[in-house]
Amino acid sequence: MTWQQIYDPLGSMFLSTLLAAVPVVVMLAALGFFHIKAHIAAGMGLAAALLVAVFVYGMPVGMAGRAAMLGGFTGLLPIGWIVLNIIFLHQLTEQNGSFAVLQDSLSGITEDRRIQLLLIAFCFGAFFEGAAGFGTPVAVTAAILIGLGFSPLAASGLSLIANTAPVAFGALGTPVITLAKVHGYDLMEVTAMIGRQLPFFSLMVPFWLIWAFAGARACGRSGPPSW
Repeated sequence: MTWQQIYDPLGSMFLSTLLAAVPVVVMLAALGFFHIKAHIAAGMGLAAALLVAVFVYGMPVGMAGRAAMLGGFTGLLPIGWIVLNIIFLHQLTEQNGSFAVLQDSLSGITEDRRIQLLLIAFCFGAFFEGAAGFGTPVAVTAAILIGLGFSPLAASGLSLIANTAPVAFGALGTPVITLAKVHGYDLMEVTAMIGRQLPFFSLMVPFWLIWAFAGARACGRSGPPSW
């Protein structure tokens, strides 16, 4: 069966975009505002996506169901397998004490919180992003920062900022490979173009990270810290 998607089914890009955003809004609202468990919130987002696809965009029901099943298998097998392995490795290092040694080693390099942020959130987080991605670097680096005395809110927010630059090549390059496959682009050309863009972000993000942590005072100006 061949089905051509219409990107503006309502004749208004604004309304069509709003309806297309409903599944994302449903999932994020369930997680952030109603504190519903993650797997239930994801199911609600999936149900909303199916309803919008079928009744607004006119996608055949059978095709929508198969697309949802393919997406589920893609999430569980290639993506879930990568995350599962890195979580197993992380728990293994915690059980045998290697993670504590690593944490002590990182904290022993310097007591300057700004340098700790660069080493852990930016550098170490970039390693985890390339190895696993999908939120793993934020979870691991935030846990290390909390262990060093950062508040949970600061550790989470700063780890998210630090994870901005390497995310394009996260999880063994999954975003780049997926982009090339979906749109039929040449993988090497997409990789080369992203490789030309990311160095600028890699230079900007460390300064942004320190600014977010220390505020204007880090740059020699008066002003309260951000955290």
